[in-house]
Amino acid sequence: MGKNEQCKTCAMAGETGCTSQECGGEKSLLGCFNDIKNVIAVMSGKGGVGKSSVAGLLAVALAQQGNKVGVLDADITGPSIPRAFGIKSGEGLKVTQFGLIPPETKGGIKVMSINLLLPREDEPVIWRGPLIAGAVNQFWSEVDWRELDYLVVDMPPGTGDVPLTVLQSLPVTGLVIVTSPQDLVLMVVKKTINMAQKLKVPILGLVENMSYAVCPHCGEKLELFGEPQGEKVAAELGVPLLVQMTWDPELNQLMDEGRIEQYDKHVLADLAQNFQKQFAARNN
Repeated sequence: MGKNEQCKTCAMAGETGCTSQECGGEKSLLGCFNDIKNVIAVMSGKGGVGKSSVAGLLAVALAQQGNKVGVLDADITGPSIPRAFGIKSGEGLKVTQFGLIPPETKGGIKVMSINLLLPREDEPVIWRGPLIAGAVNQFWSEVDWRELDYLVVDMPPGTGDVPLTVLQSLPVTGLVIVTSPQDLVLMVVKKTINMAQKLKVPILGLVENMSYAVCPHCGEKLELFGEPQGEKVAAELGVPLLVQMTWDPELNQLMDEGRIEQYDKHVLADLAQNFQKQFAARNN
């Protein structure tokens, strides 16, 4: 919500400078203070391609550049962002009469996920689509994100309720599409790209995850899921290729241990540099 809008109803406008037209007293009061410059959605039509890994790494890379960053975990039924950043259920989350104050990671990244509201991280969320989409909207409007340069939204796979809600309800600046080398995955990912184009949401770039692995003993490049196709697909679809990521057991271990912010490989710098290049090109 922009800070330059006229506020007529907020009970605290005179004291805090709250300027949202939608703020009515106690309703979503914290959301009135939010000033989020860019919303970046990380999508894939197919599950299992490492979309949450890419979303987490993108957030880390942007934060390391000195940006104020948040991560909204929109994968309500399969959340993994809190575990990747080492935040346990309820840890650091503050609930006030006005809304939610999200916890921050050691690197200062704000995180909101349904797992922070559950009694256990393995507690299932058995909701129908409208409830799930409503929760995502609440994570946007009723969470105290305050000032952010980037809010990275980790989307669930597919082109259903939640992706549609995010792309139509949130001011999405651009999309990062995640894929892997298999033909089957690419076919499904193309559905996501076509969805974005139909909704006229800019695509900032493509990330091909698990392009290959490198043998730790001999350095041989192993194409575990077939020949990398990132460059070919990006050229075919007219989408910039941001980076081709290796299958890296170190990243898997760090995420399992909640230490994704300690990942320090050149691919992180490449992702940040190429993302900023495409982001600047889109905004010039």
